[in-house]
Amino acid sequence: MSAAPVIRRDPVLTAAGWWTAAAVILLFAFHGNFEAETQIYWAFQVPLDALLAYSSWQVARIATGAVRRFWIVLTACGVLFACGDATQAITELFTTSTGSSAGGVVQSTCFAIGLALLVIAMLAHPHPSRSRRERLAFWLDSATVLVGGAVVAWCITVDKADWLTAVATAAVILTAGFASVKMVLSGNAPMHRAAAIPMIVASAVNGIGVFVALGETERLPAYVFAVRFLPSLLIAVGARTQEIMARFDQSAFGSRRRKPYSLLPYGSIVVVFTSLIVVLRQALRGEHGAQIWGVVAGLGVIIALVAARQLVAFHDNTRLIKELDDTLADLREHETRLRHQAHYDGLTGLANRTHFHEQLTETLADQPPGTVSLLLIDLDGFKAVNDTLGHAAGDTLLAGVADHLRSAVRADDVVARLGGDEFAVLLRECDARAGEQTAQRILRTFETPVLIGGQQVRAHASIGVASAEDGDDVVTLLRAADLAMYAAKHQGKNCWRQYEPAMSLSA
Repeated sequence: MSAAPVIRRDPVLTAAGWWTAAAVILLFAFHGNFEAETQIYWAFQVPLDALLAYSSWQVARIATGAVRRFWIVLTACGVLFACGDATQAITELFTTSTGSSAGGVVQSTCFAIGLALLVIAMLAHPHPSRSRRERLAFWLDSATVLVGGAVVAWCITVDKADWLTAVATAAVILTAGFASVKMVLSGNAPMHRAAAIPMIVASAVNGIGVFVALGETERLPAYVFAVRFLPSLLIAVGARTQEIMARFDQSAFGSRRRKPYSLLPYGSIVVVFTSLIVVLRQALRGEHGAQIWGVVAGLGVIIALVAARQLVAFHDNTRLIKELDDTLADLREHETRLRHQAHYDGLTGLANRTHFHEQLTETLADQPPGTVSLLLIDLDGFKAVNDTLGHAAGDTLLAGVADHLRSAVRADDVVARLGGDEFAVLLRECDARAGEQTAQRILRTFETPVLIGGQQVRAHASIGVASAEDGDDVVTLLRAADLAMYAAKHQGKNCWRQYEPAMSLSA
């Protein structure tokens, strides 16, 4: 069963969505009543924090290894967030406080510790094993994304009244976002993609919540509260989604192969160029000089990072091309070896029966009658060699016979071992008389003995010669040469007889 329908129909996720909708509606309903807005803001976050802690713990019980450690940390974050938000909600509800959107000491401490633990867990999560160059490329990509976000944060915060606080907050958020991007680029996020997306979006929305509040007074408008409230829902949804996915999908955890490239660094370039265009338009009116220098500096850093990334990519491409060339060379060598094994005899290196038949068929189709001759050669007394000297000696004799045959024919002639002690020679552009002369030359080469284990062994053979006539095919020509060869074997002496259309010769 797929997990997607279960996620869509999950009552807990549905309840979390309606809970958030109710909070947003109440925030806008009490717009202008800052005390009521802060009470709603803090009180409605506690159940979502509890959902984050509970779902994270359920996932940790299923996971193992480094993934389990990550979800245990996320469970602790959920508990800290719940404790801090609950403390702040009680303070807002039961004290004479006039309302605070920043949180008190307890809430701020719990949030800071929880966020620090989460960022550390994401940064420390192990990468899939890869080469040093691949790790360098990964960190360059991640740093490019971080610099792009920092440039945008600088442009938004530099001219605000409390920009130091905003920059500090933005730095924390960017670090959290950087850690999220790191896991996405590494291909080793400790969660399913369906669970990772809402958590990454939560980081982005959190950053937006900081920036939309810049320039506002302590009494924040309702839409700022709403934007700041959404990350609590998104993080809880991510944890709950992972809990459901872990029940149905065995691949919900573990490493996934990282893509060899990422579009995020190039997205950072687009963002920074856009920021540059905006601030340059303002600069024409004499505004925002600090923003320009920040954008230019960030653009320079990004260009340097992307250039370094491309150099790494060039080295990777060179290595991959070399590996591909080596692989292709191995494949060509393997193909050549297989083709040779398919067409040639392993013992003698001569053409095998299949290849010889192919060559004979092609030659008969191309050459006119009377210009193609065929020799069939059968060794006499070969069984006695095997029986007296052994099969290894027989193999040596067959290899020596192959050498004799090669030395007695032309380079364009085809010599084959048809099987056992039977050989054949295809003579192109050779009439019957020339075929007879070639057979006699072969018999003379057989007079040279083959050295086997210190003993000189002379091969004896019977040869049948057939010349192709009009209308002959492979079967007809082979039968004629076979009849001539057996006639020579029965004669038992060195002589040949003319057949129609064959002749025989023995030695």
